[in-house]
Amino acid sequence: MADPVAVWHAEHMRFASLLDFIETQMTAFHSGQDPDYELLRDVVYYLHHYADRYHHPRENVAFARLVSRDPWIGLVIGRILQEHRVLEHAGAALLKHLDDILEDVVIPRETVEAAAATYLLYYRHHLAAEEGEILPRAARLLKPDDWAAVAGAVPAAPDPLFGDDVGERYRELRKRLKPLAAS
Repeated sequence: MADPVAVWHAEHMRFASLLDFIETQMTAFHSGQDPDYELLRDVVYYLHHYADRYHHPRENVAFARLVSRDPWIGLVIGRILQEHRVLEHAGAALLKHLDDILEDVVIPRETVEAAAATYLLYYRHHLAAEEGEILPRAARLLKPDDWAAVAGAVPAAPDPLFGDDVGERYRELRKRLKPLAAS
C-alpha cells in the first residue's frame, strides 16, 4: 500500500499545478486576451468534481480521526472543513461563469476575475494549511486502521486527469499540462 501521506501530498501538488494554470489563464484574461476558456473550465470542473467528491471526503475522515488523537488540532480542522465548503461554493460560481462565457453570455470581466481570485486565494491558502499543519500531524498520529477508514470513506475511482486512463474530457488538458510538469 502506498504511503497515504505521500498520496495526499501528491494530490495537493497536482491541485497546485492546476491553480497555476488557472492563474496563468486569468492573467491573460485580465490583460484583455482570451484565455483557453474550455481548458480553464475543464480545470475548474476537475477541481470541483474530483477534489470535492473524492479528495475532500477522504480528508474529512482523516480529520475526524486526527481530532480524536489530538483534540488541540480541532480548531484548525474546523477552519479547514469550512474552507472545503467555501471552495465548493467558489468553484461552483467560477464554473458557472466559465460555462456562461462559453455559451456567449456577457459577464462583466470584474465578476469573473473576482470569482477566480477568490477561488485561487482560498485554494492556495487551504493547501498551504493542510501541508503545513495537517499532513505532518497525520503522518505522526494516524495509524494503519485510521488510514484504512480513510481509504474506505469513498469508493475508489481512477483519477480522470492524472490517472493512467485519462478521461476524454481531460485529454487536451493533460497534453497541455505535461510541459508544465516538466518545468
